[in-house]
Amino acid sequence: MFTGFDDEALMFFEGLEADNTKAYWLAHKDTYDARVRGAMEALLAEIGPRWGEGKPFRPYRDVRFSADKTPYKTHIGARVGDDRYVQLSADGLAAAAGMWAMARDQLARYREAVADDARGERLTAIVAALPGEVMAHDSLATAPRGYPRDHPRVELLRLKGLAAWHAWGAPDWLATPAAREHLEEFYSAAEPLVDWLHEHVGPSELPPERRR
Repeated sequence: MFTGFDDEALMFFEGLEADNTKAYWLAHKDTYDARVRGAMEALLAEIGPRWGEGKPFRPYRDVRFSADKTPYKTHIGARVGDDRYVQLSADGLAAAAGMWAMARDQLARYREAVADDARGERLTAIVAALPGEVMAHDSLATAPRGYPRDHPRVELLRLKGLAAWHAWGAPDWLATPAAREHLEEFYSAAEPLVDWLHEHVGPSELPPERRR
């Protein structure tokens, strides 16, 4: 049963930010297993029937091409179904819904839909009603090739993904089962965005090696 993310979970990440070492990790692994990963898995199990199966990502950083060689992520994140995400860190709870990054064919369909007046204006209205903020893994400095720089929806055209992001911080309800309710309220509020992306963008049809 999910009972919330308590102070020990947040303090685990505060300590990890200060001492991102194997020694710290091993000394506090019981806390991670029970208060962090255990609580996240309980949450995912409860929301899974409605929002899709979820599984936490690995806690280890990929340091092969990074100047930062610290071994552990200072948050726990999990994908929920195909379109949603949840994260806990020392800063508290955050979540996302949408397409963080798009493959080349998805991006072409997305831009075509944004540029279309009917579909694009619908998206503008959806974005305006979202809680939190809109973000993507990257964006262009100007309009993409083939689109005018003064397009009325140029800010949306510049994005290479589109997701709603909401960060609650660490309110008192984070340590209670009500955290699930707040998360699901956000997922529900973001559902129009997810539906628009499903209808007008859809999954990539390219092989993995050609998606970028």
